[in-house]
Order: sequence, then C-alpha cells, then structure tokens
Amino acid sequence: MKLVCFDVDGTLIWTSGAGRRAIRRALVDVLGTAGPIDGFRFDGRTDPEIVGQLAAGAGVATEAPLVERVLARYVEFLGEELAKPGHVTLVYAGVRELLSALEARSDCAVGLLTGNVVDGARLKLASAGLDLERFRVGAFGSDSAERSALPAVAQRRARETLGVEVMGEDLVIVGDTPTDMTCGGDVGARAIGVATGAFGVAELLGAGARAAFADLCDTAAVLDATLAP
Repeated sequence: MKLVCFDVDGTLIWTSGAGRRAIRRALVDVLGTAGPIDGFRFDGRTDPEIVGQLAAGAGVATEAPLVERVLARYVEFLGEELAKPGHVTLVYAGVRELLSALEARSDCAVGLLTGNVVDGARLKLASAGLDLERFRVGAFGSDSAERSALPAVAQRRARETLGVEVMGEDLVIVGDTPTDMTCGGDVGARAIGVATGAFGVAELLGAGARAAFADLCDTAAVLDATLAP
C-alpha cells in the first residue's frame, strides 16, 4: 500500500495570510514583539520552528514551554482570523478531484505531512470545507519542530492506525517547497512537487522531486507519477 501525504499551505489550500497574521498576534501577545517577521519566509517550516526563530530573532530565549504558549495563542487567533467576515480560503484547482481519486483506490491511503500544528491544520482545512478526519494518517508540526522527522512519524502512524508498514517510495510526499521534496530522504520517500506556492517546477525538480506539476489539475498524470512502481 502507498501512503500519499500532502502538505497543507501552498499545496492543498491558501488561507490569504491568516496564519501569518495569527502568528504575529500570538508573538506580540506573549512576547510583546513579533521579532523580524516582516520578510521572514514561512514556507517549508514547521509552526514551532517559525515561532522559535522569530523569538530568537527578537532576542528571546526559545524554551519549549514558551513556544507552546505562543502556539496555543496562535491557534486561538487563527480561528478568529479564519472567521473574519470576508475571509476566503482557497482550495487549489484539482485538489478535490485528486483526493477523491486517491480515496477511491484500495492500494493507497491519503494522509497529511505538514508543518502546521494539528489544531491549526484542522482549522485551516475546515475553513476550506475539508475535514481533517478524511486524511487517515497525519504528521504535524506538533509532533516535531524538525520537518525531516515527520516522515518517520507518518510511517509510525500508518503502522498504528492502518496496520501496514509503509517503507521507501511507498511513502509519497506531495508539497510545494524544496523542503517538502527533501524531508523524506532519510526514509527513501518519493516526492511530488506542485508549483502552487512560491517555488517553480524547475526548483522543485532540482530539489529532488520525482515529478513536479504547475498544479494538480491533471488528475491522471499526478496519479501516474504518485503511484507508479
């Protein structure tokens, strides 16, 4: 069985900057400053990594309890940002069709592998009309601040929840950043890139993607690249 794990932001959905605004508010609320957030790149990072680096940039010691306090406030503020009148979360073209096509198969399972903490991922997906529970396996920023640790988390969760060992290229990571393409290297995962975020097809291929697409609209082609032996 193949386990196909999707990144969230820039891959499945776009939340119109709600996550960045919520993290800014949380940092200011807890630390009194958002640090060097202007111009700071969020893409490819986990939520704890973002908070830790911004806090460090503000000269604040980044001990785990402090990061957890900021992230707890972040989730509260994220819910508020996503619920604001006029907010729209975009589901990228082809995503719903690809998820449905994968879910209809008996030879694969659909999961998440994202830098979002789990409660943040749930809120963001819900704002797009997507249910976190449809993803049978999840590895999140709340599991580790190191994105490279998340593929092993996904493998463990597949073993625990699905009763299957997912090894090597049977783990497929679909994402929009070079970090998504490289994070599964230690476990031999296959990476599929989609250029709906800040990085182009050539950059994703250069980072090691087995295949990369401008978007996920060509369901058949994406399935072929994802599920090929």
